[in-house]
Amino acid sequence: MKMSKTVTGSRSVVSFVLVVCMLALMMVGCSSKDQAANTSSPAPAATANDKLTPVKVVLDWMPNTNHTGLYVAKDLGFYKEQGLDVEIIQPGANGADTMVASGEAAFGVSYQENVTHARTQDVPLVSIAAIIQHNTSGFASAADKNITRPKDFEGKTYVGFGGPAEQAVIDSLMQQDNADASKVKIINGGDVDFFTAMHKDVDLAWIFYGWTGVEAELRGEKLNVVYLKDYTDKLDYYTPILVTNEQMIGSQPEIVKAFMKATAQGYQYAIDKPEEAAQILVKLVPDLDDKLVVASQKWLASKYKDDAERWGIQKESVWQNYADWMLEHKLLDKKLDVKTAFTNEFIPE
Repeated sequence: MKMSKTVTGSRSVVSFVLVVCMLALMMVGCSSKDQAANTSSPAPAATANDKLTPVKVVLDWMPNTNHTGLYVAKDLGFYKEQGLDVEIIQPGANGADTMVASGEAAFGVSYQENVTHARTQDVPLVSIAAIIQHNTSGFASAADKNITRPKDFEGKTYVGFGGPAEQAVIDSLMQQDNADASKVKIINGGDVDFFTAMHKDVDLAWIFYGWTGVEAELRGEKLNVVYLKDYTDKLDYYTPILVTNEQMIGSQPEIVKAFMKATAQGYQYAIDKPEEAAQILVKLVPDLDDKLVVASQKWLASKYKDDAERWGIQKESVWQNYADWMLEHKLLDKKLDVKTAFTNEFIPE
């Protein structure tokens, strides 16, 4: 396995602080030529003789089961059926959000916290789908440490990436449990491997259960996980999400519609046939651990759509709750205009 085990969880919840400045700089001078680099004129469903429209989709990190629907849609020809030639790429040095905001990529994988922060800095990212309906991240620890609730964080050591969101989330959870967050020792571990950290002088790390938690099961290592969503609705936000930018929506809505129709098919396939979908991901990304991918895919299959009417649907209340939380904890400079941050317009019926 070549990807850091904790990155798909804890990296996501602090990355917006690192990318917003770059996003704002990249937006200066952006023009319609940027969009032309990865999309041409809108095209409906293709026939065998149609020329496909090239489209780039940039991931948030290394390929994993959050991305399976994209790979399924590519491998099974769902994108081609919609007239699209989709290239799935990994983020460059500037990150996925910057690439999408500047038009270097038409679509990308991001997180609600990134888009919230970007929108308040006048960066026109727009969320077009929730990949997973509820927040599956939480603070994980080895079961023998008996950390089962936020109160138990007191006197413990947490390893993270040093972002302000981490401290704010720990504070919020511990307040809900009448606990003192100042009693938690927070250290910056960078891209430290979760399992390596847990066998050293570290008690807690922020993970996505669908990847790191499932890997722990395969390793036979028992974990306790304190999920964010179990303690406050404000932290049950969308992570990850699919994003585009305002110019793409305004100038080429048919491309967005076609992309979303095929992508929804891909995720529905992953919901209905997780093992088959996992094998497609492993085929296209052979460096991945096939046992982990299959187990993770089975775990995630019911989480993609969960209690939503359709895969990808986003609620205004979820965006408002998290924006209010960020503002309350001084992670935003101003209020978010929630209605501009996301749209369900392109989720197929």
